[in-house]
Amino acid sequence: MKFIKKFKDVNLKDLNLVGGKNASLGEMIQQLGNKGIKIPHGFAITSDAYWFFLEKNNLKEKIKNLLSRIDLKKLDEFVVICHEIRSLIRNAILPEELEKEIKESYQYLEKQYGKLCSVAVRSSATAEDLPHASFAGQQDTFLNIKGEKELIRATLNSFASLFTNRAVSYRIGNNFDHMSIALSIGVQKMVRSDKACSGVMFTLDTETGFKDVVLINSSYGLGENIVKGSVNPDEFYVHKPTLENGFKPILKKRLGRKTIKMIFTEDEKNATKNIDVPKLQRKLFSLNDQEILELAKQAIIIEKHYSEIKSCWSPMDIEWAKDGIDGQLYIVQARPETVFSQKKNENFVQEYVLQEKVNRDKILATGKSVGRKIATGKAKVIKSAKFMDQVKPGDILVTDMTDPDWEPIMRRAAGIITNRGGRTCHAAIVSREIGTPAIVGSNNATEKIKDGQVITMDCSNGEIGYIYDGEFKFKIENIEISKIPKVNVDIMMNVGNPDEAFRLACLPNNGVGLARLEFIINSSIQIHPMALIDATKIKDENILKTIEDITIGYEEKKQFFIDKLAQEAGTIAAAFYPKPVIIRMSDFKSNEYSELIAGKYFEPVEENPMIGFRGASRYYNKMYLPAFELECLAMKKIRDEMGLDNVKLMIPFVRTVEEANKVIDQMQKYGLIQRKNNLEIYMMCEVPSNVLLIDDFSKIFDGFSIGSNDLTQLTLAVDRDSSLIADLFDERDKAVKIFLKMAIDGAKRNNKKIGICGQAPSDYPELAEFLVKCGIDSMSLNPDTVLKEFLLLGKR
Repeated sequence: MKFIKKFKDVNLKDLNLVGGKNASLGEMIQQLGNKGIKIPHGFAITSDAYWFFLEKNNLKEKIKNLLSRIDLKKLDEFVVICHEIRSLIRNAILPEELEKEIKESYQYLEKQYGKLCSVAVRSSATAEDLPHASFAGQQDTFLNIKGEKELIRATLNSFASLFTNRAVSYRIGNNFDHMSIALSIGVQKMVRSDKACSGVMFTLDTETGFKDVVLINSSYGLGENIVKGSVNPDEFYVHKPTLENGFKPILKKRLGRKTIKMIFTEDEKNATKNIDVPKLQRKLFSLNDQEILELAKQAIIIEKHYSEIKSCWSPMDIEWAKDGIDGQLYIVQARPETVFSQKKNENFVQEYVLQEKVNRDKILATGKSVGRKIATGKAKVIKSAKFMDQVKPGDILVTDMTDPDWEPIMRRAAGIITNRGGRTCHAAIVSREIGTPAIVGSNNATEKIKDGQVITMDCSNGEIGYIYDGEFKFKIENIEISKIPKVNVDIMMNVGNPDEAFRLACLPNNGVGLARLEFIINSSIQIHPMALIDATKIKDENILKTIEDITIGYEEKKQFFIDKLAQEAGTIAAAFYPKPVIIRMSDFKSNEYSELIAGKYFEPVEENPMIGFRGASRYYNKMYLPAFELECLAMKKIRDEMGLDNVKLMIPFVRTVEEANKVIDQMQKYGLIQRKNNLEIYMMCEVPSNVLLIDDFSKIFDGFSIGSNDLTQLTLAVDRDSSLIADLFDERDKAVKIFLKMAIDGAKRNNKKIGICGQAPSDYPELAEFLVKCGIDSMSLNPDTVLKEFLLLGKR
């Protein structure tokens, strides 16, 4: 055939003939089919066919003349010109020989898949899917196309879509010559994901560029809704290194709202439609664990193949679909990721820092942050791309959702806020490409923000982006990595928020010296663990309903706690893998546990919880022992199932040697056997008895970490919670320093590692110098002071 190529007959060398999408599909069919990558078959209408079509209809000069009149400053005229070009193409005649080949090729698919088989018709421009420009969503896609007549009409519409407003604007913005780019069309057997689910996955974290994860977005129905940002999808992260070692490292499972899904119809004019997803189904994940892991494995195979071809790391942007009839997972597109793959090894870390404190009443809305930046400006709330001319340079665009039609104004806006969409929707991809911060999936930003209102959007705090009422000052800090000296002590980090872990892992560090479980329990689990073990004590029906809503999908409520704790803490471990990550078992006080959902039913009321029922004393007490088992099982899952054996465990607030032995015995009963599979168990050295009996505790534990806050509190008899005597609290006090030196000397005497995980070394450089002179092995600091501490120690 002259104008048609079957997918199986093309590869990446044919990009100029069949475009990026089709060339990639052919490449995977040829090279990866025997490795388990399933690609629905189809054919490409080549770029030769496009040029032949234009020539036969005398369209080249007409299009060229119309394009020469475009001025992006005159948006109204721009829209009219693009519409005129598309009309010329749609109303043209498809040459007879080209039409004949298209029909014959469709008949070939009918022999494979049945009469009037449904196909997807996707454009594949010869300049798209390049490493530096994704061209994502610039041309139109037509789904559930059946029969030769519909296919011919879709072909003309696809040719015309090379001149959508968004495509023309995108080419101008990326300095591509319109008349040097041709359009190939991919005709591919449709996967019946309308009866299952579909989505997008990236072989890196799209916000930080962290290389060691696969990010999967998934929603019910056809994938168009995720790509366009019409739904807030489920989100999953899988750790690549341990997955390749045979483990099951699902790090995160975040439930999306998934309010609608796109399905097939029998209507010729509207081949697909959106319907509401039943409320119960929305609260369930659209993929099971086995499917999540299978998709991640396929993503790794694809990434490795393309990286080998390019002789460098090539992160990929992949579209997938699950067939609701045969239950199989299929890859329907794969293209290079276009943001982090183009970044060279930058010599500095850039941080956006808010300089003012923001009261909670100033928060207008929140959503998923895209880009670690802060922007302030006048909000422009518009409902349709028809009103794009209202957005002026420096405005913050606020709308329900953005699709490729909005691209001409995305470059103009200082920031973008949408009600709908996930991290892999088109708007998020383009925002990253052009370096504009965005907050997607805010649900109600268009209601909370008024047109013309001055707002600040803050994407600098991790996964959640905040929208504030008013203008707030911020600064940009550039810290040169090349200037960070080597020091003779390990500088580690205190990490509590898993959403920040991938970003923090990019900073110079020697691992995590303190990962707190309290933050995870409070923010992600929310429920007192004993409430998941024995709900009979709970008398409030509203609380029981809340617990049921949070744990929906779990018949065994205890497993919810285990899975969630393992996933979130495992994310921290994976971010720093294979560097050591010391996870401290929970150290809530009784008053803090009471604040959890249903906590009041399981916690005592204490006069001074700071030195009461906390830390190790809970772990073997019948009031909390069953909950400690859940903590242990979660840690066992991280190490044994996820394969994150860089995790060490730490026991807080151990008062006596006898207590230490009791805790170690309990951990063994729950499968955490000290030194098996290199499991090390550390102790927080924070009670004076820990220092005085360091030789005895050294016989039990593998290492120590000084908790300077509690050690100072108990040495000076100063309640940390009391503002009346706050001025007496000082880690530099002579008595505290004596204890610090005694602890370090004792650990060294017993050949045990010892570090410190309090903030004192950062606040007081002279104390850091004192600890180094004493021979401390490591200092674990809050992330915002890690770089500064490297610089300070390097000068000494």
